[in-house]
Amino acid sequence: MALEQLTTWLSAYRVSKEYETEAASLKVQWEAEVDRLFHLNNPGRPAQSEVIGAIWEASGPRDVLLSAAGSHPGDLHKLWRTRTPNGYHMEYGYSCMGYEIPAAIGAKMADPSREVYVFLGDGTYQMMPSEIVTSVQEGVKIIIVLVDNHGFGSIGALSRSLGMSGFGTSYRFRSKASGQLDGDQLKVDFAANARSLGAHALTASTLEELKEALRKAKTLDRTTVIVVETDPAVSVPGYESWWDVAVAEVSEMESVRAARARYVEERKRERHHL
Repeated sequence: MALEQLTTWLSAYRVSKEYETEAASLKVQWEAEVDRLFHLNNPGRPAQSEVIGAIWEASGPRDVLLSAAGSHPGDLHKLWRTRTPNGYHMEYGYSCMGYEIPAAIGAKMADPSREVYVFLGDGTYQMMPSEIVTSVQEGVKIIIVLVDNHGFGSIGALSRSLGMSGFGTSYRFRSKASGQLDGDQLKVDFAANARSLGAHALTASTLEELKEALRKAKTLDRTTVIVVETDPAVSVPGYESWWDVAVAEVSEMESVRAARARYVEERKRERHHL
């Protein structure tokens, strides 16, 4: 009601021509940057931005994109181009891992005429893959694009930025020599898991294979999981943004002490928009 009244009261309001021109110019620049990130031509495994671009190009004007946790909300907030109302559903508040699949079922039930794409990582997928069974049981088809970067990519990057080396965020065996989780890579067969729950499962190791899998998924009769390995070394830039996550003030680790010093300096440059 408040928004409706404000719309009426502000119907004659316009920003200055200079501001309008600046905003239009910045939008053109940003759209060019999004196009660049969608088409990086990354050698080998695709970058996450290329995966987002492939989903966007495969989706229709009324389709829904849904996500929740990890690096996905930040990347989608920058890159996803919503075409129609209710076409972008994101759980920003608490980064709830496991939210994606059951929420997608709800979005599809709300409007079965729209394709619903779920974009999630391998870490959050393992929190609640069981609801795939519900989607198959109820005949509620969703398309799940599962990014496999062999661990908890977002929290691992955050841990490293705080001087903690990403402890426990990669799927690795515990090494007998060191006693740490730095052994051989632990491979999880997500496609086999999805099939065991009743879904179709497709795998993609290149961007072209992903695009073909997205085309095929739209023709299949029930929930489909597309597993795609991405290049964790190629991420979407932060563009001068900074995540204010406090670093331990006291630590025996030199890397943490260095991270604390950087944190203190960064806080001096922080701006509050209140």
